[in-house]
Amino acid sequence: MRQTEFGPKGAYVRWTEAAGDGPARVHVHGLGAASGAYTAHISAHPALVNRRTLFVDLPGFGISDRPADFGYSLEEHADALAAVLDAADVRGAEVVGHSMGGAVAIVLAHRRPELVSRLVLAEANLDPEPPRAAGGSGIAGYTEEEFVHCGGFAATLERVGWLWRSTMRLADPVALHRTACALARGTEPTMRAMLVGLDIPRTFLVGELSADVRDRAGLAAAGVDVITVPRSGHCLMFDNPQAYAEAIGGAAA
Repeated sequence: MRQTEFGPKGAYVRWTEAAGDGPARVHVHGLGAASGAYTAHISAHPALVNRRTLFVDLPGFGISDRPADFGYSLEEHADALAAVLDAADVRGAEVVGHSMGGAVAIVLAHRRPELVSRLVLAEANLDPEPPRAAGGSGIAGYTEEEFVHCGGFAATLERVGWLWRSTMRLADPVALHRTACALARGTEPTMRAMLVGLDIPRTFLVGELSADVRDRAGLAAAGVDVITVPRSGHCLMFDNPQAYAEAIGGAAA
C-alpha cells in the first residue's frame, strides 16, 4: 500500500499496486465503492495481466482519509487522483473509471492531460442529474444534515442492496453526500463536453441490461468508441467480469 498527501494538511489518499510493464493502468471506483474490491479480481485476466496497475481509493472512500474540511467536488477528487499519479511517477496512464470514477477521470484528463493517454469509462456520469437520480441512490436528495445525522445514510444503505452496501457502509457519510451532490451538480464545462473535447483514445462501456448512454451517436461522432458489454448492468465487473476485462483490454490494443 502507498499513500500521498492531498488537499487538507495531513490527509492522505491511498492506493495499492500490481507490478508490470507498459503504461500504467489506473482503476478509479464509483460512488460508495472501493477500487480493490471492485476491480482486483479482473486484473489476472489474460487481457489485463503484466501491466503496472494502480487501484486508487478516492478521498472519503475505502482506505483513503476522509477529512471533514474537504469539499469532495469532482474537481477536488481529480486533483487528489493527480496527486497519486504524481507521487507514483506515472505519466500517460490508461485510466479506467467506473460510474462516478469515470467522471473524475474525465476531469483529470481535462485538467492534467499529460497524466492520461487514454480513458476507459464504464457507465460514467457525463451529465448533471436531478438530485433524486444522482448515483442511482437518491443521496443528493437529502440535505447534508439529514443524510449524516438524521437517518439518511442508514436508509440509503437499506435501499441500495447488499452488493453496493458492502463498500458504501465503509464510506464516510459526509464524503458520500458531498460527492453525490457534486455528481448532481456536474462540472463547468460538463463532463460530456470535456470528454468530447479530449484528443486521446476514449472508450465508453455500457451494460447490455442498462439504459443506453445518452446521445450515443454524438459520442461516436466525436470519436468515442461506445461498446455494449453483454449480460451486464451497471456493475459490469461483477455481472460479466470476463467481457468487462476483454473490453478494457481491447480498448488498450
